[in-house]
Amino acid sequence: MTPLPRIPIGDVVADGVDWVKENLEGPLDAVAEFLSFLVEGLAGLLLLLPMLVTVAVFTLLAFVLRSWLFAIVTLVSMLLIGSMEMWEPAMETLSLVLVATVIALVIGIPVGILAARNDAVSAVVRPVLDFMQTMPGFVYLVPVVIFFGIGVAPGVFATIIFALAPGVRLTELAIRQVDKETVEAGEAFGGTPGQILRGIQLPLGMPTIMAGVNQVIMLALSMAVIAGLVGGGGLGDEVVQSIARIDVAQGFEAGLAVVILAIFLDRITSAIGQPTGRSLRDIVLRRRAENHGRARRAVPAGAR
Repeated sequence: MTPLPRIPIGDVVADGVDWVKENLEGPLDAVAEFLSFLVEGLAGLLLLLPMLVTVAVFTLLAFVLRSWLFAIVTLVSMLLIGSMEMWEPAMETLSLVLVATVIALVIGIPVGILAARNDAVSAVVRPVLDFMQTMPGFVYLVPVVIFFGIGVAPGVFATIIFALAPGVRLTELAIRQVDKETVEAGEAFGGTPGQILRGIQLPLGMPTIMAGVNQVIMLALSMAVIAGLVGGGGLGDEVVQSIARIDVAQGFEAGLAVVILAIFLDRITSAIGQPTGRSLRDIVLRRRAENHGRARRAVPAGAR
């Protein structure tokens, strides 16, 4: 027995969840229908074409964005998923991951930009992100099942919450780590805050932002498997069924399909967003180099 009085934090949270369920049932149902529509629609689109056509598209994408070697690996890996009869659940999981990732980025990137520009916002957001990242993924399944029931919607919602934090953190880091002299030079050339953001900060910070996108996708993929416990569908359901049946073969094949999707998405996202050296950032850097060259030419050789 502890001498300290019990603080019913869990009861307070439970009461809050019950209040939300009772008073916001209509909006929650609308959100559930919207998320289900997005995931099921994208999955239907991916499964509309024959498997070999979709595999060819993925292979071409791998070749264009990476290399011919990765294209061959993609071709063999995707055909392996098909040969294991995991193609349909793999596409369902891919749909869930893509929808959750897009929504998480639509929320996370603007919040990260705002946090980078405002220290007060950063101070508020940081502990919230710490809480979100340290909370075990299984815990998110309890309230979302109460809100949305069993199905795709709770899996998507839990995946969004679980995967959101890296997108915010790395976007903030990307904006803050841009050279201040480059930003000041952009301001000196008359750039507005929006122009500086689009022309300097985002292009220079794009590799870090894309690292955040990569992490969001990886976390979404891991949570999408856990979402199988609440009827999220896809490879998560295959994993849950393998556990229920103690079916090692099914579990290994589903896990291998998850690994293949993870590698494919990781390599593709890491190839996107490399700086191209254009726009306002180009002008600023070029002008700085020209001014530096003029200054060096203006100094007598003996004084250097």
